Amino acid sequence: MNRLWSPWRAAHIETYKPPLPGSGSVFSRIAAAPEHDAANFVVWRGQTVFVVMNLYPYNNGHLLIVPYAEVPTYAALDDATHVELARTIRQAMGWLRAALEPDGFNVGINEGRAAGAGIPEHLHVHIVPRWEADTNFMPVVAATKVIPEAMQATYAKLIAAVNGAG
Repeated sequence: MNRLWSPWRAAHIETYKPPLPGSGSVFSRIAAAPEHDAANFVVWRGQTVFVVMNLYPYNNGHLLIVPYAEVPTYAALDDATHVELARTIRQAMGWLRAALEPDGFNVGINEGRAAGAGIPEHLHVHIVPRWEADTNFMPVVAATKVIPEAMQATYAKLIAAVNGAG
């Protein structure tokens, strides 16, 4: 049996409470609780969108840009949200460059469950930083992705970049 230790997840497990019916997506709950931004790894808040670290990242620094409006499709966003979303993608890539120095990015939207959306009722954009030297045998041999840095350390770097210190 393979074991992968992730003790930082204990806090999540111990404090998890299932959402109440009708309380909206996890993103809606995060959007409504700015007082918990650090605990929720919210990096930045704009007028119509916010940026949050993915709790289940493909890579270190995997960000999500989330509209405050809970809509399932890109076409359902209003014009102001479209504009801020595009600007925030550019801005977030800059923060990631300053904080983590990736060699490239994957940027995309998974619209609908068939496209792989884990939260299909609340559209969001993924920004996944990539590094040329970050390929290893673990995903191929063990079906396991290794994330090289603790979420809190990455969060601190991103906050510094957002505040212009990174």
